[in-house]
Amino acid sequence: MAKSLNGGTFYNLLFFMSNLVFGQIRYSIPEELEIGAFVGNVADDLKINVRELSARKFQLLSDGRKQYFEVNVGNGILIVNERIDREDLCTERSICSISLEFGVENPVDMFPVEVEVLDVNDNSPIFPTRRMTLQIAEFITPGARFPLEGAQDPDVGTNTISTYQISSNDHFGLKIKTINDGSKMAELLLKTPLDHEQQTSFELTLTAIDGGNPHRSGTAQIIITVIDVNDNAPVFDHELYRTSVFENAPKGTLLLKLRASDLDEGANAEFKYSFSNYASQRERELFSLNADSGEIRVKGLLDFEVSDVYELDVQAVDNAPNVGHAKVLVRIVDVNDNTPEIKLNSAIKMVSEDAAPGTVISVFGITDRDAAENGRIRCQIPLNMPFKLQTTLRNHYKLVTTDMLDRERMDHYNVSISAWDAGLPALSANKTIHVLVSDVNDNVPRFTQSKYNLYLMENNTPGASIFSVTALDADLDQNGDISYSILEDQIQNVPASAYFTINSNSGIIYALRSFDYEHLKIFHIKVQAQDAGTPPLSTTAIVSVIILDQNDNTPLITSPLTWNTTAEVLILSQSTYPGYLVTKVTAYDADSGQNARLSYQLLEASDRSLVTVGQNSGEIRTTRKFTEKDTTGQRLVIFVKDNGQPSLSSTVTIFFTIQTNITESLANRVDNFSSAEYVSDLNMYLIIIFGSTSVIFLATIIFLVVLKCRKDRSYTRDHSLFSCSCCMRRHSNDVFNRRPAPSAFHGYGAGQMLPVSETLRYTVRLSPESSKSDFLFLNTAHPTLPLNDITIDDNIMKK
Repeated sequence: MAKSLNGGTFYNLLFFMSNLVFGQIRYSIPEELEIGAFVGNVADDLKINVRELSARKFQLLSDGRKQYFEVNVGNGILIVNERIDREDLCTERSICSISLEFGVENPVDMFPVEVEVLDVNDNSPIFPTRRMTLQIAEFITPGARFPLEGAQDPDVGTNTISTYQISSNDHFGLKIKTINDGSKMAELLLKTPLDHEQQTSFELTLTAIDGGNPHRSGTAQIIITVIDVNDNAPVFDHELYRTSVFENAPKGTLLLKLRASDLDEGANAEFKYSFSNYASQRERELFSLNADSGEIRVKGLLDFEVSDVYELDVQAVDNAPNVGHAKVLVRIVDVNDNTPEIKLNSAIKMVSEDAAPGTVISVFGITDRDAAENGRIRCQIPLNMPFKLQTTLRNHYKLVTTDMLDRERMDHYNVSISAWDAGLPALSANKTIHVLVSDVNDNVPRFTQSKYNLYLMENNTPGASIFSVTALDADLDQNGDISYSILEDQIQNVPASAYFTINSNSGIIYALRSFDYEHLKIFHIKVQAQDAGTPPLSTTAIVSVIILDQNDNTPLITSPLTWNTTAEVLILSQSTYPGYLVTKVTAYDADSGQNARLSYQLLEASDRSLVTVGQNSGEIRTTRKFTEKDTTGQRLVIFVKDNGQPSLSSTVTIFFTIQTNITESLANRVDNFSSAEYVSDLNMYLIIIFGSTSVIFLATIIFLVVLKCRKDRSYTRDHSLFSCSCCMRRHSNDVFNRRPAPSAFHGYGAGQMLPVSETLRYTVRLSPESSKSDFLFLNTAHPTLPLNDITIDDNIMKK
């Protein structure tokens, strides 16, 4: 409902309508509606669920002009927000509409809506002048017509002026004429001849009536003076003149030149050109007419977009005054003087890099006020971007993605929209849409190396940092926030976490234990780098820990066996030749490489000229023959060192004796060995063991001899036993006398190996000359056979 302007009652709105034209919602409402008046339910017409309006941020987009309408986001109803005066809004245009645009999100979209404002009869016709004067010669014949100044009504359609009426009289009537634009004009019609002598003037009332319901009207007074002059009115050579001019024509541009003639002579043939009363004030501001020459020129700034045609009413008035009328139709030619305008209706500032192709980034429209080719628009964006344009309605576009985005490759885009018209020259406009690409956790952390080698010196300090690993993640914020950890692998059946720990933020690895190269040389641990994204992504790297040897082990003397770093090796004969191997010092170093490379030196000696020591082999050899002047007991101190830095060393003291008679020496040494103060329980055990071994050895020999003797039929069992026992009695002393010298056992403690400096080989032969079959035992040294290796010659089998 709305109030009429004449202050009357309310009337029903019978012409409300809405329809969909080419995919666009269109409403029609009358002007002057009250604030809050219903326009239409946009949600229903757009088929948007009312419950989704708030979630999708349904809104009426503003373009900075007056907000004539408002939408209720709760129910989608469009209402009037401000009084709409169609005459102020659209002036002279016959169709008046307001373009609206509604936007939603999730997904982003835009819907144009057009509201047509219908005219109501709220304006009464008004004459520019309330008092019009005419001078009509008395000799004017009936049927002559005199144009009257028309009334103006801002309303359009049926609400504009529909007819004119004149007050009742005997001489004049009205002729109603419809011009090209559909408006009405009135001409005063002379019905009967005038007589200046009977009546010199007339006063009539002219009424303009519009077609509204109810009708509205306006009046003006017509003062007619009857004169007795001039009998011919000027006549134009054309009733209608046509011309055109470009809208950018400068002021003073000549449009055309009017030509009129008057059949009178002299002063009665003189006339002036002027605009008639029908010419509007706007037309008088845009065009000028020279009263003498009849030239019509451009006076103001023309604009095709305001009006594309003007119809000028001109007249030629002589001194009578008689008036001749003509029309000038001026068509305005459009020039390309309007740049396309890009208007963003909706745009998102940030899009996720995993957004699916086809995601709407922005919705925008492009307008150009020019016509025809000058207003035909083309639009494009750069080709090297993952975006494209989709056309929705005419000159309305969507900017959508064409491919998956990658923030790590490009974290933002400046999409330049270029629009240009088809005019000559073409005018263009540009607008840049800034699109930020948000990060998702799509990059796995990557170590700078897939495998690291950590060289760690043994005997390291527990708790000290020993290594650092680095992983990189191209993602942002928490998606690129990396934490490090050591996976629970086993190192010698012990979890890796017992050996190492890692700083979760920096990747610095700390050793929790001190390592020993001699027990653990190389092993591997797995380090994991994991980001804080959702879901988290991780990767691993192998750290090969290589323990480096440190010179932390002293050389260990293994041969000859020592007691308190002292060894008594053997008894040498005075007849020993130069280069004779006295003994060999053997040492072991648990380290490796140069740290285990040993060298031997003679540190001290009773007589340095007597022996020499191999630097690398540790062999002690005589350098000359012994003499009687040489001291019987010799003492050597051997120095063994490794090649480490700093080097570690050990020493061993070796005693050996030089004897002229080695047999006496052995007997003496046995006695000395038995009575020595330092004979230990172990030595006694060793003597018992070797004694038992000798007895078993002799028993074995006797058993074998007995077996042989049984086969000899020429002897009796008693004689054979007697012979065997004789053999045993005769040679038992020799066997025991040929055992290793007791000095070889001297000084060895419990748990140490007993070196054998000489191996004895015994050969048992039956002498053919002996009628008693005695055995002959021969002692021959052999370096490879054990002590109990016995060879029985085949001759013993002979009878």
